Amino acid sequence: MPKKKKSKKLKKVKKSKKTRLPNKIKVAQKINEKKNSGLNTDEKPEIKKIKKQPTEKRVYNLKDFVVYPKHGVGKITAIEKAKIGEIDIQFYKILVEKEKLTLTVPINQQSKLRPIASINQINKCISILKTKPKVKRTMWSRRAQEYDQKINSGKIYELAEVVKDLNKNTDIIADQSYSERQLFEKAYERLKSEFEAVLKTNPEEVQKKMDKALGRVNISESAE
Repeated sequence: MPKKKKSKKLKKVKKSKKTRLPNKIKVAQKINEKKNSGLNTDEKPEIKKIKKQPTEKRVYNLKDFVVYPKHGVGKITAIEKAKIGEIDIQFYKILVEKEKLTLTVPINQQSKLRPIASINQINKCISILKTKPKVKRTMWSRRAQEYDQKINSGKIYELAEVVKDLNKNTDIIADQSYSERQLFEKAYERLKSEFEAVLKTNPEEVQKKMDKALGRVNISESAE
């Protein structure tokens, strides 16, 4: 009699093992299916966003001021058409007065152009100019490269930071290296030209406003 009982127990254990294994596999499969379905739903909106971006275009009109990163503020003097081969191309003629340069920018390749800053952005630039310059201990060659990249980025806040960091509050040439002074003047003139276009005031008034924010009032007074 005891031998029969043992055999029954063994059979029960074997049955329970057989029934548990398939359930675990099914649960794992369901979890994987849910994960895969979740990934598919997340990917769809991202693909739609990427497709929309290249088709977005901004329309500029005659006499509008725009910023071309490598050259600064320019004015649209004409919107013309030309035929290259069998393709009709429409483009902007942009006069950069400070550099006495006329740019030709196709309308479908205007990603580098940006509209001039708003009044709020100009006010923020003034507050940046009022802050203390950041003193970096890296080599000048590396800093000069960083400043040049910021100037040519076309971003007005980065331009204001360069002016603020290179401002020496002095008219003594010995206190500033030649390359340092060149970068300062380049950034200063770029920022000044955008201030003029936005505020619609004469260069003298804009210079006074900028110099006051930079603490260069004494310098401009002594120059007069």
